Amino acid sequence: MSHSHGGGGCRCAAEREEPPEQRGLAYGLYLRIDLERLQCLNESREGSGRGVFKPWEERTDRSKFVESDADEELLFNIPFTGNVKLKGIIIMGEDDDSHPSEMRLYKNIPQMSFDDTEREPDQTFSLNRDLTGELEYATKISRFSNVYHLSIHISKNFGADTTKVFYIGLRGEWTELRRHEVTICNYEASANPADHRVHQVTPQTHFIS
Repeated sequence: MSHSHGGGGCRCAAEREEPPEQRGLAYGLYLRIDLERLQCLNESREGSGRGVFKPWEERTDRSKFVESDADEELLFNIPFTGNVKLKGIIIMGEDDDSHPSEMRLYKNIPQMSFDDTEREPDQTFSLNRDLTGELEYATKISRFSNVYHLSIHISKNFGADTTKVFYIGLRGEWTELRRHEVTICNYEASANPADHRVHQVTPQTHFIS
C-alpha cells in the first residue's frame, strides 16, 4: 500500500518543467481551504496546524510550524470551498527524527477522529526527509478526483517523541460546488410572485412570505 521514493510514489518539484513562479501557482490549493473550519488534532499549540498551509514561496519560513503534543501523530481535517482533484502533496519537516515518515490520506470524511484512522486509507505514503519543500508525492488521481474534504494522518515519524511539520503543499484543480438544492430552497422561500407570473396557478395570497 505504501509508496517509497524509489517506487515512483514521489518526485522532486524542482524536476518539474515549469519555471519557479509557475511552480508556485501549481500549489495554490491552500487558497481553496476553508481555514475557519480546518482542524489539526493533537497539535501542541492551538491553531498552529493552519499555519503550515501557506504559499509555496513561503514554505521555508520556519516561524510557522505545527508540532504534535501527546505523541508523534497529527491529524489534519481539511475542508475545501469546492471540489478538488488532488494531484500531489509536499510534506516539509525538520532535519531530525521529528520529520514525518508515514502519511495516510482519507477523502470526504468530515470531522475525522483518531479512532476513524483505523479504517483503510485511500492512499498511504512512506515519506523521505524533505527540508526544502521540493519532494512531491503523487496521488492516485482516480481516487482523489472529487474531494471536498481531505484528512491527512501523520501516523509515524523517524523516532522522535513528537512530530514537526513546517509546510504542506497541495497541488491540483478546484471547481466550484454547485448547490442546486440550496438554490431551490432559497427561491421558494423568497416566493417572488413576479418569478411565477407565467405559471401562476395558485392565488398569490397563498404564498408563504
